[in-house]
Amino acid sequence: MTIFVLLSIPLLACGLTAFMRSRQWMETIHLVSAAGSFITALLLAAEVLRQGPVSGKSGFLYADHLSALVALLTAFVYLVCAPYAIGYLRHDESAGTLALNGGHRAALGKLRMYYTLTPLFAFCMFLVVVANNLGVMWIAIEGTTLASIFLVMFYGRPTSLEAAWKYAMIGSVGLSMALFGTVLTYYSAHQVLGVDSVSALNWSVLVLQAPHFDKRVMRLAFILILLGFGTKAGLAPIHTWKPDAYCEAPVPVAALMATAVLNCAIYGLARFYVLTVRCLGPAFASNLLILFGLLSVGVAVPFILVQRSSRRLLAYSSIDHGGIMALGLGFGGVLGILGMLLHMTFHTVVKPLLFLSVGNVQQHTGSDALRKGAGGLVHVLPISAPMFLLGALAVTGTPPFSMFQSEFMVLRAGFAGQHLAVSILLVACLVGIFCGFFHHVTQLVLGPPSGAPREPVCRWKTYPVIGLALLVITMGFWLPAPLYQLVNGAARILAVTQ
Repeated sequence: MTIFVLLSIPLLACGLTAFMRSRQWMETIHLVSAAGSFITALLLAAEVLRQGPVSGKSGFLYADHLSALVALLTAFVYLVCAPYAIGYLRHDESAGTLALNGGHRAALGKLRMYYTLTPLFAFCMFLVVVANNLGVMWIAIEGTTLASIFLVMFYGRPTSLEAAWKYAMIGSVGLSMALFGTVLTYYSAHQVLGVDSVSALNWSVLVLQAPHFDKRVMRLAFILILLGFGTKAGLAPIHTWKPDAYCEAPVPVAALMATAVLNCAIYGLARFYVLTVRCLGPAFASNLLILFGLLSVGVAVPFILVQRSSRRLLAYSSIDHGGIMALGLGFGGVLGILGMLLHMTFHTVVKPLLFLSVGNVQQHTGSDALRKGAGGLVHVLPISAPMFLLGALAVTGTPPFSMFQSEFMVLRAGFAGQHLAVSILLVACLVGIFCGFFHHVTQLVLGPPSGAPREPVCRWKTYPVIGLALLVITMGFWLPAPLYQLVNGAARILAVTQ
């Protein structure tokens, strides 16, 4: 019942908003949907912690510790972005950004589009993590693409259309490969389960029979899955859609894409990773994940060092952290997988702080440029600018922030697994990323004053930033016991194959 409610809340909000003509009602429904989804995700996590995996609809819906963790993280970002979106879109409306090609009616249509598609976006992400059937999971991931394409082209600028087109083309090619990988997984299992089995694509069934799958077919299946879901996660070399999409989408959508969508892609990859390791042993899947993970971190370094756009800076940071998660999964063992899941959790808290702070900077200054003469923001944005610096320190793994702990755990797993060269290269890349981030952000925040007027405080855009900053600081020293139990339970699901 809890799983069904989790799916129903955003879907109902989408249906109701589609017929609304009042901005206030759209905003209210959006807030209620986000709050209700988060509360339901908490209840689902508590239910899983109390009694183990839960299922519904004759096994069609399924949630274990891993599902509950990713659902909770998705609901958290949805909740944080909901109030911020109200202030963000009100600013755009007052500035005339929403009505470039029309008047009040055009602006209202834009608002209806946002408040309709965002809950649909959230519904698809929740369906990804509670769908037991791997085919349905693929459909849900495709659904996140279809919903977010229209949000990427939200402003209707030529650059927005170009970014949405690139996102659609690259994403479609990637997900086509993931579809072929899913079909091949079914083919490799059909001799064991039988072609007439109604649960032949249910993960909870497949994981028990995975050692008996056709090994040659599973090798090809995992390669296609890695390429497909790796595209969705933005792993190099199939990452090129990310910087454009993150720059053109509304900031709350970009925050959802950089955290919740990334988590869903890694989640889907992890589910197939378990099947592959049970069938083939750990070496094949781990080596591929380590290769793609290290390549992603390495590709991010030069682009971060020479970056001139703050939102593109965050996009390459997302590519970097997706690579770290892939490395943690590839290193395997208790340390690697626990580090990957903790990194996913901490990244989901830190990255929205950066995006919301950058959104406030961009709306106030009219630009997201990291250029000379655009600094001194601490004087005109006394809340958002310091929080941006705080988030930059946290996201680069500076101690004592929480991401230092998860990155250190992944590195320990690399050294423990005799991946010495990879671990040394990872350290070198992380140092380069820290230097680039620190240089850009300190110049922007602490540089010479630009002479811009002081920002008027908007509570809708300011309170989420303050709340996230407090949470980032707190999680550097304390992780709630139930959340750690959830992470630990998810790690046992993935590490049971080691």
